[in-house]
Amino acid sequence: MQDPVRAKKHLGQHFLHDERIAEKIGDTLTLDGYENVLEIGPGMGVLTKYIIQKPLSVIAMDLDTESIAYLKQHYPNDNLTILEADFLKFDLSTIFNNEPFAITGNFPYNISTQIVFRTLEYRHRIPEFTGMFQKEVAQRICEKEGSKTYGILSVLTQAFYEAEYLFTVKPGVFNPPPKVDSGVLRLRRKDNFTLPCDEALFFRVVKTAFQQRRKTLRNSLKTFNLSDKLKEDTIFAQRPEQLSVTEFIHLTQKIQDDGISTHR
Repeated sequence: MQDPVRAKKHLGQHFLHDERIAEKIGDTLTLDGYENVLEIGPGMGVLTKYIIQKPLSVIAMDLDTESIAYLKQHYPNDNLTILEADFLKFDLSTIFNNEPFAITGNFPYNISTQIVFRTLEYRHRIPEFTGMFQKEVAQRICEKEGSKTYGILSVLTQAFYEAEYLFTVKPGVFNPPPKVDSGVLRLRRKDNFTLPCDEALFFRVVKTAFQQRRKTLRNSLKTFNLSDKLKEDTIFAQRPEQLSVTEFIHLTQKIQDDGISTHR
């Protein structure tokens, strides 16, 4: 069989080989509000082995054929299902009988932000999300307003989840070692994860605002054709990185009340 490490280099995956770190990541799962876990990119199962020790139903999903074969050979387990599939394209409504599930994993760097955005699409079923990212991406997800790294990913994630940066992981625990540090985080869905505004408009406002983050909102949101009266509101004199998640929700409500359609 081909070496799974060599086979997955092109997918941006770095294999964790430190058992202590793997166990520590497994323990980021609180098991609060779910009995199912989807692990993305299990590779050779260093994290999988600790997850399946918990009272959970586990699906390990990987796109690489070699890794799937390795897992099936080395981790036969009654509470583990191994799927060869692309998380970004897979229909998540078909797993766990429509029950809640958590997501965890040592995520491939090149698709990690896409994994988060797809998780947001299924937030009604995902009460918890934990895992390892490139450190700067993990920090960006958890960052608060006022920081240069605070942006689209921060606002959209924190609108629905409480984000917590847990710990840093050095390159030497991976094969091949990445050139940067990694960071492990935990997202726990808010009790009320629906917004008091048009959610599609909220996403559009946040993305548009940060596309020109150095400009004030009065300038970066010109494409919304805001009324002159609304543009006099002091909130439009600020830059997007100055607004908290709550303030972005209020901004969306103001724009919505101004008669802006999500399709305009």
